[in-house]
Amino acid sequence: MAKARSLTAVTLGGAIVVAACGSEPASAPELVIEAGQVTVAQGLADGVPSDRDPNVWVYRGLPFAAPPVGDLRWRPPEPSSEWTGVRDASAAGASCIQVNAQASNAAFYDAGVEETSEDCLYLNVWTAASSGDALPVLVWIHGGGLRIGNGADSSYDGAALAGRGAVVVTINYRMGALGYLAHPLLSEESAHGASGNYGVLDQIAALRWIQDNIAAFGGDPNRVTIFGESAGAWSVNYVTASPLAAGLVHGAIGQSGGNFGPAGSIPKATAEAAGGRFVEALLGEGTEVTLAAMRAASAEEVLGVPMPLSRATVDGWVFPASIYEIFAAGNQMDIPVIVGSNADEGTMFTPPEVEPEAYRAGLGGQFGDLGDEFLATYPAGDTDEAWASQVGLFTDTTFGWEMRTWARMMATVPSDAYLYFFSRKPPTAEGDPFAHYGAYHTAEIPYVFDNFGVSESPHADRAWDDTDRELSNVLASYWVNFAATGDPNGEGLPEWPAFDANADEALEIGDTIQVRAGVRKARLDLVDKHYAVLRAAAP
Repeated sequence: MAKARSLTAVTLGGAIVVAACGSEPASAPELVIEAGQVTVAQGLADGVPSDRDPNVWVYRGLPFAAPPVGDLRWRPPEPSSEWTGVRDASAAGASCIQVNAQASNAAFYDAGVEETSEDCLYLNVWTAASSGDALPVLVWIHGGGLRIGNGADSSYDGAALAGRGAVVVTINYRMGALGYLAHPLLSEESAHGASGNYGVLDQIAALRWIQDNIAAFGGDPNRVTIFGESAGAWSVNYVTASPLAAGLVHGAIGQSGGNFGPAGSIPKATAEAAGGRFVEALLGEGTEVTLAAMRAASAEEVLGVPMPLSRATVDGWVFPASIYEIFAAGNQMDIPVIVGSNADEGTMFTPPEVEPEAYRAGLGGQFGDLGDEFLATYPAGDTDEAWASQVGLFTDTTFGWEMRTWARMMATVPSDAYLYFFSRKPPTAEGDPFAHYGAYHTAEIPYVFDNFGVSESPHADRAWDDTDRELSNVLASYWVNFAATGDPNGEGLPEWPAFDANADEALEIGDTIQVRAGVRKARLDLVDKHYAVLRAAAP
């Protein structure tokens, strides 16, 4: 049941908002780590102080599972082996090999590491814990369409959040065909008759490692919150729906990504049929399709074949039903969630010009009998209007509807949901290609991590001002408070009410922080009608 709260609108740019966890890192603690070394299940690891905050220790490149290579390719992750001596944890491990890694990551998912490899199941830890601490844990799952990205991206540096009182972990997971390929032969060799969800299984393996080891870093294994953006939020959604992750997670934050639409999870037969076509293209005409031949192909050859879709497979094991069905039945994790999206998500996915006639024809093909209603809601009288409508349509169908639906479907369990709407437009300079992007997809990430100017991504080179810094102070505090208590609210912060479908309220996080009812309600209700038609027509 939603909590009753008094509501406050706070305009940023005036007085600094006092964050519940403090806006400055704590003074130097008596570290639980002795001389930078910490003992985990596999052995002794030697970390380094953060170059952003000397009170924070960083441990990079810790293996949480065995390398998924050779005979372990396309299998659930196996435990990592012990090591002898002291492991140097000063540098990140390789990122998972991916399609056009450097070129793709340059725009929004800065690589942060030089090496990519099939041997990539590593995580990174930031901690400022004192002796005896049991701090809340924030585990970041990176985005990138389940095809690109990595946990060592410099945008995800956890030092600032660790300075606020959380232990921060970022993880890698297998992507593309190496992480999401379903195939009849792979299902046949599985004890569970399942294939296709290896990236999700990697994420669950990392969470098991965290349960076993995070106390050594001053973290509380009973207060683990997963958070992620875009495909990272898809992954958060997946993990909270899988029975295999039961007991490993106590809170979840999804930023701009959910899986309640028809493409969010794929029926087993459909996924295996697509996987069969993929493997035939990989091995070539006339080659016998065997598991040995599939595993003998190089990772580069695997990635050289276009993967039609990297999404979860309803395999009966990792996912007993579609994500929508799991939530509708109340079979997801009964844990509190923060979910939300940005005002202008679609700008980075829309070409510079949209031809009105082609746009109008596309609506009819996509929405059928609802095409006229969609055209009235998203009109295309000229090129400029067609572009704006295409942006709005993509924003609503792919992000806004997903996040509102996620909040609504939490009504099937007792735990609260908190819905947000991020509308702050990051500062841009004249000639900046992002000047017309508004509150674009990924725009909230540097605010959440309090990482202005840290990465080499487009987030970095901006004239961040006091309003941005104050907003980051509030947003980072909400996230850490939530990890600590399951409730983002705290002293000095604008009140954020738990979501109630009847009130339909979201916290707008922008130049002004305020509670708004019915954000884009008519548009999202129309999208809801469309997806209801598709569900009714599905087998």
